[in-house]
Amino acid sequence: MDPEILSAAKQNLERVLDHLGEGIIAHDTKRRITFFNREAERITGWSRANVLDRDCHEVFGAGLCGGKCSFLDGCETFCDSRTSTIEIIAWDGTPRLIESTIVPMRDAEGRLVGALNTFHDVTEIHDLRRRAGEVRGFAGIIGADHKMLAIYDVVRQVAKSDFPVLIQGESGTGKELVANAIHSESQRAGHAFVPVNCGALPEGTLESELFGHVRGAFTGAIRDKKGRFEIADGGTIFLDEVAELSPITQVKLLRVLQEGTFERVGGEHTIRVNSRVISATNKDLRESVAAGRFREDLFYRLCVIPIHLPALRERRMDIPLLAEHFLRLARERAGAGELALSPAVISAFLDYSWPGNIRELQNAIHYALVKCDGTTIEPRHLPPEVVNPVSRALVEVGQSRTLDARSVREALDRCGGNRTKAAKLLGISRATLYRLLGKIPTVS
Repeated sequence: MDPEILSAAKQNLERVLDHLGEGIIAHDTKRRITFFNREAERITGWSRANVLDRDCHEVFGAGLCGGKCSFLDGCETFCDSRTSTIEIIAWDGTPRLIESTIVPMRDAEGRLVGALNTFHDVTEIHDLRRRAGEVRGFAGIIGADHKMLAIYDVVRQVAKSDFPVLIQGESGTGKELVANAIHSESQRAGHAFVPVNCGALPEGTLESELFGHVRGAFTGAIRDKKGRFEIADGGTIFLDEVAELSPITQVKLLRVLQEGTFERVGGEHTIRVNSRVISATNKDLRESVAAGRFREDLFYRLCVIPIHLPALRERRMDIPLLAEHFLRLARERAGAGELALSPAVISAFLDYSWPGNIRELQNAIHYALVKCDGTTIEPRHLPPEVVNPVSRALVEVGQSRTLDARSVREALDRCGGNRTKAAKLLGISRATLYRLLGKIPTVS
């Protein structure tokens, strides 16, 4: 075909793509950017002249592919399209939320020649949904309470860095879920997320589990074995119940955090790893430090970025949302038919104090699923402690001290100003709600 005709066709195609409402970026198998349309310039703040022929990661990091790049170190295993909502940093440093679809580009013989990324800015839509109370979850976490919305923001922020994170909260609040969300939102998402329950492993095997061992290091060590830190190289290791670590293991963990190196049990060869450490505990580590049970220097290494997860009783408006979610999952797993929660069950859930938090709520749903032989779960199908009236009194005493003005306002807004319904949603009596309203002059 005439080169002039080809050139004109290419120019016309570029004009068409420049007038689309979606950002478009294309790069070859070496990640060299070959196309960048006008909308991509507007969304990212980068000009076409500054990005063409440059390495995509040099310009954007791994942000545009959500940390799941298929073109790392010459790897060309990209097979299917992928859609995700990710946060990027624009040229001026402002965060933008984009919905991105990445598809492979192939030549006439089917060989991979690069990737095409189409994306559009959903920052304002997300902000509007959040203000309207329409956000119901994030990265596998379920919750719409303002405390959880704040957690989602923190997860997005800390996912951009590699600093150690310490997640604190009562047992059953979903600490591993938050750790996994941080990993999946980070540029390490293409590598392993390796959880370790430090409290569930015997002291004699914990060091071997974390750092591995060589053959003959101890009785039963019949071969060399990688530890969890090696498996998590390039990814994230999650140390749950970190307060249970022995003094000896604390020293070795401190070295890994400081130098990124360790030796396997019984080994002499120093191993270097690059893994992010996220830890969690349901105890007050500061008290453990004061009591001499936990090293102070290790505490400050682990607690670079602290995250506190609220107990379920502190995010009571999420209880119906979580209950419906767990019921749907349980029905699907059991192959059960249509099954609903009665209003009386929701009321009982809102009245209960949930000392076991989200895990206990999920167990209560499973219990009710077994007990119920109809299509509606009633209070008689729930565990006895959930419907015990003594728990209601305990909740009201606790709630009068822990409910804040914002939670009360949200409950009233969701119930259209109906105080009876708002009290039920918060899991307190009308009298308790009126006492709270008296302490919050701005609420009417």
